[in-house]
Formats: sequence, C-alpha cells, structure tokens
Amino acid sequence: MSEHWLQTPDWSWNHSPNSEPTYVHHWVKQLNEMKTPDLILYGSPISRSSISVSGASLYPEAFRKMWKGFATYNLDEDVDLTTYQVADAGDVVMHTTDILLSHQRIQAATAYLIQQYPQTPTCMIGGDHSTTACAVRGIKEALADETIGILQLDTHLDVRDPKELGPANGTPIRQLVDGNIVKGENVINIGLHGFYNAKPLIDYAKEHKIKMVTLKQSRKQGLIHTIQGALEQLSAKVDRIYVTVDMDVLDISVAPGVPASTPGGMTAIELFDSLLEIGKHPAVQHIDFVCLDPSKDTAVAETVKTGVYAWLQFITGRILQSR
Repeated sequence: MSEHWLQTPDWSWNHSPNSEPTYVHHWVKQLNEMKTPDLILYGSPISRSSISVSGASLYPEAFRKMWKGFATYNLDEDVDLTTYQVADAGDVVMHTTDILLSHQRIQAATAYLIQQYPQTPTCMIGGDHSTTACAVRGIKEALADETIGILQLDTHLDVRDPKELGPANGTPIRQLVDGNIVKGENVINIGLHGFYNAKPLIDYAKEHKIKMVTLKQSRKQGLIHTIQGALEQLSAKVDRIYVTVDMDVLDISVAPGVPASTPGGMTAIELFDSLLEIGKHPAVQHIDFVCLDPSKDTAVAETVKTGVYAWLQFITGRILQSR
C-alpha cells in the first residue's frame, strides 16, 4: 500500500524557458515537486484485461506526449490553467502477464494517494475500463466510511459477469455493485445508445437500480441539463462522486482510436461541454479517462487529441468552480 507501485513516466519534463509556463508540458509538475497540489494525475497502463483487442495501455504515454500541442490558456472560458496545480504521480507499474496482480497494484497505488493526500482530487488515465473498479476499490479502502457514487459516460453498461469473463473491461460496474463497494442506485450512466447492450445486461442494471440515460434522452432534455441533474442526484446521496469517462462514448467518426468504437455516439463538443460542467461540481473528487487506444488512431491522432482536450475542459471546470 505504498508509492512503490508508482513510477515516473519515461519521458523528459520540459520546463518553460520563460518565467511562466505557456504549454501543458511546462505546467504539469511531478508529484515530488509539490506539497499541496490541486489535482493528482496518475496512469494505469493496462489493456490485457480488455475483451476487445486493445492498445489502451499505450494511452498514458501518448496522453502526456500530446501535452506539447496544447497551451495553458482556455480562450473560450478566459481561463489560465496555470492557476491550478496539477501533479503527476507517474504510472502504476504493471506486471507483464499477471492481470490480477496489476489490478491489485492499481488499487494499492490509488489507496496510497488518497491516504497521503486526502483532500486532493485524483485523475486516473487508463488503460482499459477494468482499471475503474480497481481505483474505486482503492478509494473505498482509504475511505471506508464514505459512500461513493459513480457518474459514467459510456456506450456500454459494463455489467458483464466477471465469473464468466474474469475482471475484464466489460465488468467494472458489476464488480463494484456485486462487491458492495458501490450501490447500483448510486450509479448513473449517460451516453448509452443503439444496439451495444444485450438485454440480460439491461435487466441486471434495472434489477440493481442503475440509472440508464440514453444519449437520445439526454439530447432531448438537454445534455448539460442531464449532466447537472445527475450530479445533483448523486451529491444528495453520496459523500463523493467518481466520474468515469469511457472514450467509446464518442461517435466513431470523431474517435476511431477506441477498442469498441460505434456510430451514433457523442460529438466531441458534447463531451467537452459535459466535462466542463462536471469539473464545476464540488462533489466530483475523482475522474478517469479510459479505453483510448492510440494504435487505432489515424496519423493525425484525433482521438488522443480529443482525450487531452476533454481533460483540459475538466480542469477548466475545476478553476471555474472556485470563482
């Protein structure tokens, strides 16, 4: 249960030659350089537990490298990101072949970060969606008396049976519900659509009172209104909210670089607007971005760029929250 499983990312930190950082890779600092960060970032580079063929383990590295393409100023919101201190704790060290051991390390590393920095929000960069169950268990380990709610942006329910598949990326919500870590009634999934969830999975979700909001429903009532409503519902019942963003919630036309890409999903703008709103809510203490496979992207890396932009929108929301 220590920092032993966190490793500094294998890339160089490039500090700005100017007095103030101007690009994201100038702004984010290593955790050991900060005493009281506003957010702790860490990576969980595993994709062996994915049902689909996946290179999502490559995303934490691709995510950091893409920082060089983004400035620290959000023109749309007139927000300077450098007022918010982000510390990078590095990546959880994965075992080469042992999935369960790798999952245990993610849980242990998450618990360690929460114990050492109990007031600091966390952001995990996956990895496939199996990592979410590990992270939430780590939070519960560190904060046993607190109730956790989950806001899930996803095309899939992720309630497949781990007894049949093992702790795969299609099972994290069921792992948490069946394991009594999170109550089904404290899970809200926004972004479901189309033909991508078999009826037995929907039956399980209904049985356990998981709230399902289809993308069609959320657009009809207004996506931002839907997000706001979900956050208010959860914050009235739980001590803290964990947001999990499965990048396959996006439409295949804007995000080809996910293992289970589908037509009919969110636009990039819808995701960006949603994350700005999510960042504003004080009950949101944890977030992850999972299931982004850089190896499936085109040469222009549109999905990786979209993932970084989405994260920066969340950070912008955090800053707006304090205004």
